[in-house]
Amino acid sequence: MSRIINAFKNNKAFIAFITCGDPDINTSLNIIREAARNGADLIELGIPFSDPTAEGPVIQEANLRALNSGITTDKIFDMVRTLRLEINIPLVFMTYANVIFSYGSEKFIRTCSEIQIDGLIIPDLPYEEKNEFLPTCEKYHVDLISMIAPTSEKRIAMIASEAEGFIYIVSSLGVTGVRSEITTDLDAIIQSVRKHSSLPCAIGFGISTPQQAAKMARIADGVIVGSAIIKIIAKYGREAPEYVGEFVKSMKDAVLNISD
Repeated sequence: MSRIINAFKNNKAFIAFITCGDPDINTSLNIIREAARNGADLIELGIPFSDPTAEGPVIQEANLRALNSGITTDKIFDMVRTLRLEINIPLVFMTYANVIFSYGSEKFIRTCSEIQIDGLIIPDLPYEEKNEFLPTCEKYHVDLISMIAPTSEKRIAMIASEAEGFIYIVSSLGVTGVRSEITTDLDAIIQSVRKHSSLPCAIGFGISTPQQAAKMARIADGVIVGSAIIKIIAKYGREAPEYVGEFVKSMKDAVLNISD
């Protein structure tokens, strides 16, 4: 069984996203340590890409900062090797198909397995093209995590029934970024997913406050927060780990203390 399922085993899961190498690799290491120490149940590690089509301006700018700092896929792999000496929570990469293709798909996924990366999220990979990577992911026991968006509609049953790890529910149309309000009927989407899969569902895109996190945790098994964390990193730079840790704790407390 995938280690990812452990993130959802006991309580509602809080999932943190960071862009690796923003502002530098050592700061990323310390941010991940603080996020894990303060209650993150799973961490998404963004591998920077020059054209991150699913991302809003906050994460786009983080990608550029990381690339300008000299980050590479191999440096990120080395960072994860270091992390795995001390952190046992599930880690997944979020990146784009081009990054994997340019590195060499088999080499990339095999290395993920070797360094104990538990899953891959590839936002620009349509469900219909997942066999570009799925057989190799299965070979090396790396979950290929599916995303279900408000536009998925009639495809929900198909996507959910073949999903692995957890199901990433996209809260809103458009790119990542902080939103003042999330108006999508996520309850209906999740109910539809649950008819076709027993995997946990986590909601991402737009969640930035403890109140929003608690609201999403009432209907899903976990919440995913990225842009709000990246904003903290952009503000504090190399001093960010402490502040990210405090934010993660506040969000984890919020999803734990929900009331029906």
